[in-house]
Amino acid sequence: MPPLVLSEEEVQHLQALAHSRSLPHSIVQRAQIVLACGAGESNTAIAKRMGLTGMTVGKWRKRYRDLGLEGLHDELRPGRPRTYEDDKVAEVINRALQTKPADGSTQWSARSLAAATGISKTTVHRWLQIFSVQPHRQKSHRCAEAFGYLCHESNVHHEH
Repeated sequence: MPPLVLSEEEVQHLQALAHSRSLPHSIVQRAQIVLACGAGESNTAIAKRMGLTGMTVGKWRKRYRDLGLEGLHDELRPGRPRTYEDDKVAEVINRALQTKPADGSTQWSARSLAAATGISKTTVHRWLQIFSVQPHRQKSHRCAEAFGYLCHESNVHHEH
């Protein structure tokens, strides 16, 4: 295959990606593949040096040639659709932040929230972790606006 012709700007950008410590390894590796292709190495030589298959190297060479830097990112894959909509997530998070359990407990736990909302404990626990909500550490009840959800005045309870 003929070498990829890369502009100086493309080489600089690809080198930044190839030397990154914060990007996913897959992006770093793809940038390294494209740089090697631009330097004139064959797919076989690159594959052998990097411990990949020739098909993998060829795939990223072609994707970069066709799509540029955007081609280095993964395509969206089909998957299971979301079970709960954003408003349901917001309702659970707001409930954890703004109210106390009806059983007289001082704060919500993932289990008590799950029982009160009818959502699995695992799902509630995951949501609490995603939004860094720790009901047992709350000094006061606060609105979940900080998490991108709007709170309605009718839903805000000021219990101190």
